Amino acid sequence: MNHQCRPKFLNALNAPQQYTRRSAKALLSDRTMSCEPEIIFEDEHLLAAYKPEGWLVHRSEIDRHETRILLQYLRDLSGYHLYPVHRLDKPTSGIIIFGKSSEVAARLQQQLESEYSLKQYLAVCRGYCPEQETIDYPLPPVADFKHQRKRPKSELPRQEAITLFRRLATVELPYAVDRYPTSRYSLVEVQLKTGRRHQIRRHFKHIQHPLIGCPKYGKSSHNRFFSLQFDCKRLLLHAVKLEIRHPVSDTLLALRAEPRGEFKKLMELLGWSEAINH
Repeated sequence: MNHQCRPKFLNALNAPQQYTRRSAKALLSDRTMSCEPEIIFEDEHLLAAYKPEGWLVHRSEIDRHETRILLQYLRDLSGYHLYPVHRLDKPTSGIIIFGKSSEVAARLQQQLESEYSLKQYLAVCRGYCPEQETIDYPLPPVADFKHQRKRPKSELPRQEAITLFRRLATVELPYAVDRYPTSRYSLVEVQLKTGRRHQIRRHFKHIQHPLIGCPKYGKSSHNRFFSLQFDCKRLLLHAVKLEIRHPVSDTLLALRAEPRGEFKKLMELLGWSEAINH
C-alpha cells in the first residue's frame, strides 16, 4: 500500500508557512541517536547484529582514523572470533551477519551472492519515484584510491547490477528546495538481486531519484534541507531484512532489524511509521 502522508510536525499548525526550523528539530531533540551495535541472533555457527550508521564493518585504509569498528566490537561482546560475510557501507545502518568459522562464513557468502537469499532495505529518495520498478543497469567498479581514478570511467568494465524497489509512502512538504514551490519525497523498500558497491545509491541516482543524505550520489540542496529542517545528517538507507538458509541446519533464517535512532524518529515525524510496519 502506498501512503500519502501529512507530516506530524504540520498537524499542530494552522498553516504550513508558520512552521519554523526549530519546531521540527525540537521533535527530534529527545531522540537517543547514539545507538550502539546489538546482537540480534546468535548460535554456535553464526551471529547477526544491528550495525548503526557511522560504524565501519572492519578496518579500512580508506578510513584509517575511524575507531568505531563493528567486527572488533562484536568479537569483544560475544567472545568469539568472527568472520565477515558481507558488508554495509559506513553511513548505512541495519542487519549484518558473521560466521564463527571461515567455513561457515564461506557458505553464507556463497548463498548471499546467489538468488536464494533476500536482502531488503528501506530508503528515502527525492521526488515521487515510480510505484514499482526493476533497475537493470550495469555499474563500473567504485574507485577508492588515486591510482584507480586515473583510468577513464568509459574504460572501466561494467558489471551486472539489478535492483528491485516498490514505493511504500510519499510526502509533500511546503518548502521550495529546488525550483518547485514544494518538495516531494518517497519512502521505498529496496531488494538487491546483485551486490555491487554502492549499488542502491548509484541506481537511484541513475533514475533521477537520489537518496537523501548521500554526499557522493545525492543532491546537496536536499541533503542540506534535511540537515537544517530536521537536524538529520545521515544517509537514509537502512538494511531492514535478511533471509537466508542456515549453513548447517538448512532452516530458513528470517532476520529483521527495525530502524532506530534518527531514522526511526524521522519516520515518525514524516508520518511513515505505519508504512514501514506494514
